[in-house]
Amino acid sequence: MISILRIRSSRSLLSVITTTLCVLFVFFSGLAQAEEKPLRKVKIAVGTAVLNVAYPWLMMPQVLGYWRDEGYDVEVLPVGGGLQAVQQMVAGNADFGQMSSPLIIQSAVKNDIPLRAVMVNGTIDWSISVLQDGPIRNVTDLRGKAIGVFSLAVGGIAYMNAYLQSAGVSPKDVKLIPVGMGAPAVEALRTNKVQALVYWGGAQASFENAGLKLRYFRSPDWSQYPDFALTTLQKTIDRDPQMVQAIARGAVKASIFAMANPDCVRRLQWGRWPETKPRGAEEASQIKWDMHTLDASLTTMRDSLVVGDGKTWGKATSAAYSKLQDFVFSVGMIDRKIDPENYIVKIPGFYEKSNDIDVASIRAEAAACRTK
Repeated sequence: MISILRIRSSRSLLSVITTTLCVLFVFFSGLAQAEEKPLRKVKIAVGTAVLNVAYPWLMMPQVLGYWRDEGYDVEVLPVGGGLQAVQQMVAGNADFGQMSSPLIIQSAVKNDIPLRAVMVNGTIDWSISVLQDGPIRNVTDLRGKAIGVFSLAVGGIAYMNAYLQSAGVSPKDVKLIPVGMGAPAVEALRTNKVQALVYWGGAQASFENAGLKLRYFRSPDWSQYPDFALTTLQKTIDRDPQMVQAIARGAVKASIFAMANPDCVRRLQWGRWPETKPRGAEEASQIKWDMHTLDASLTTMRDSLVVGDGKTWGKATSAAYSKLQDFVFSVGMIDRKIDPENYIVKIPGFYEKSNDIDVASIRAEAAACRTK
């Protein structure tokens, strides 16, 4: 009888202990969940039709968790062109836009849209390309020729016009034909529908990937101007400077990662977004093509580092934007100038904080290249 009572007593004690542990587990689990803040949604509108390997500072933070570590769930969206990216921000559909810096200046001067350069990712890398074995051997040979462009609204046309004029060729002496991107542009040059193409570096690399052998004409000054930049509105900065800082820091980490191991960027891009992998060839050619495209991006990213201060990733300076504004004014893209400080983020110590990261650990992560 005593044994039975002891067993029942033991079972009752065990039940109490078990119930207590369950209650404590639920309590602390709920407490942990309450302390863990939900990720905040952020949208970046990019002035492009395809988000391929050419955008490592935007794509890699998503794969590597750099923005998630900062507390943000970031969606990167292709919207066609830079103007569309501006429209998405103004409409409140995007927090950031990736676009050319001349568009930042035009938007501020012509439309009083207070855009700010958060992170400069490249310099002007546009060029005029012609068939290497064709009859056009110098810029003056372009007189009377048709030149293919992505659209009649791209900023590269203004660069081309300035370059033509410096060589004594009037922009009126050439005909511009919109040929879009990819295969249509390649075919237009191959079939002599146009005799030249005016595109940015990544696009020109893709034309070479398609088999074109090209000769290039471009001004050596262009690489000294800031161009492709991650941008936001002043009201976004005023509302949430911490978020702007965090997005820039994640992009800086990704830039360092890409420089440390470009092929790992390609592998991660293919693994996460297999639809961006080049088509129509064996894998060796696909790898070669994407590495060529990525190299064009890395080259202009390095140039932008030099234009900043040579050591701080993404840095936008009033001196650089003053120089660009002078150029944009000289080619007729704007009819007046404003204080170049208006194009720069005014968060104290912004670029120093964006670059205050453990570079060695990022490079080690890139070297390890854990793709799964």
